[in-house]
Amino acid sequence: MDYLSSRRDRKLVSRRRTWCCSFTTPPASPENSSFSHTKSPRNKTETLSSLSKHTTLASVPNSPKSPFPIVSRIDPRRILSPGRVSPIDSDPALTIEPEPELRSASFRAPTAPSFRSSPPEILGSGSSSSSVEGVNKNGFDVRLTLRGKRGSCMVLEVDSGVLSANSEVFADLVGDYKKGLSLKNSSEAPKMCRMEVPAVENLGVFRDTIELMFEDDDDVTKKLIKIGVYRSIDILEVSAGIMFNKGVLSCLKYLEAVPWTEEEEEKLRSLFTRFKFDDATARDILARLYLQDSTDSQFLPNIARQLVWSISTCEDANARTELKSLMKGLLCNHLDISKEDLYAVCRSCLASLVSLFEETSDTIPPRSFLVKKDSSKTLIERISREVDNINWLLEIMLDGQVADDFVNIWADQQQLVGMHENASPMIRYELSRVSAILIIAMATRKLQCRLEARSGLLQAWFRPMLLDFGWLQRCRKGLDMKAMEEAMGQTLLTLPLKQQHVLFMVWFRYFSSHGTECPNLSKAFQIWWRRSFLRGSETYAIESR
Repeated sequence: MDYLSSRRDRKLVSRRRTWCCSFTTPPASPENSSFSHTKSPRNKTETLSSLSKHTTLASVPNSPKSPFPIVSRIDPRRILSPGRVSPIDSDPALTIEPEPELRSASFRAPTAPSFRSSPPEILGSGSSSSSVEGVNKNGFDVRLTLRGKRGSCMVLEVDSGVLSANSEVFADLVGDYKKGLSLKNSSEAPKMCRMEVPAVENLGVFRDTIELMFEDDDDVTKKLIKIGVYRSIDILEVSAGIMFNKGVLSCLKYLEAVPWTEEEEEKLRSLFTRFKFDDATARDILARLYLQDSTDSQFLPNIARQLVWSISTCEDANARTELKSLMKGLLCNHLDISKEDLYAVCRSCLASLVSLFEETSDTIPPRSFLVKKDSSKTLIERISREVDNINWLLEIMLDGQVADDFVNIWADQQQLVGMHENASPMIRYELSRVSAILIIAMATRKLQCRLEARSGLLQAWFRPMLLDFGWLQRCRKGLDMKAMEEAMGQTLLTLPLKQQHVLFMVWFRYFSSHGTECPNLSKAFQIWWRRSFLRGSETYAIESR
């Protein structure tokens, strides 16, 4: 019994070893016809990984002039799997390369009939069809190997008739291959034509492009709708590279009919700089991307001026605020407007402001200016709107560094200065908002102007600003009061000491009687005092020696 038991154990071990050693058989390769069937890969990841592990394919360097990887046949003498070499034909292998330049200036509709054969088979390095060297059992006689840039690989078996009818590049390759076969013995069975596309950016996109060759026109459009714009642009690039006319026309037609995101627009713009498509649909797409007529660019300044005018006359406050922000961004980045156009709109706003203050001086009851019979807007709202327009235009001028002339314009508004004293504090403080923007810009060095302009501005508007400071505190409307106080003092210190003396004495008297209703310029006052009476006396003593 012990002997029989040990003998049975030895047989079991022997069987197990034989079963385990079956995995040492060299894996099936595209050149091994002894394996008639294998297990298909479960998914695309398994296929790509298995290809990268077991397959070594020929690689053809890209042409520096070609926008797309060169497609060529695989030499049958190449090593297809570790330790195994495919059979060597008696005749020398034919190496075929397409035209080095794949950019096409004209894509015409394919004249070949539409094929409804089976879709291409996707094979892995360890998979094989029923006949590797011969024609596939499904009639596929071309083995197309796609080699990714990162080492991944995908093998497709397709019909040479479909490739030739849809792609001029593949038609030339297949034609050259068949010419090479005709030179050999015609009694031999037809062999599989093998091609490789090296350095493919996206294997899935190239596969989808090949699959579109097997679809009707309606099915192609449905598939593009399903995959979306971004991937359709990739398919358009591949189709243009292999001269797949039906794919190019279908992609252009789909892309022209749908909206794009900013990312898709930039991707499409980049593609159109590398390929030229002579088609009506392509021209429609270009019309969405560029101003094709050079004369259209001449209207941009006029458009900018019209937009600024429209915003300055806008009645709705919310819409005006939104449009001002939009227009300011456009002027800073893309759109341009001349200095003359800006000042023309600004003078119009100033004229309207003067007219509105004239209406306030004609109103006798203290609150009758709040409502106008001929307008749904109150007079105070209309004044506030004009001041907002002036400040908005002033910000655009400051960004463009063209606001120096406005200082003189505002300093010369003697009519507004005269009406300021008689106007109600509820509306006159709006004028001081304009003066505050200018003074803050000068103190922060955003606005540089001559002494005459600074002196004229402060001589005209310094006293009105002292009167309106309390209302400016209560109705700030985005104004930084702390910055305004510092700016008033800093700007005063840029004047000659004699002029500083006059204005600081005006401030001192008003501050002593109104307190917090007046800006606190104590720091600037001390600097003026030190410059005038301390350092000044020392300088006089030195000069008198």
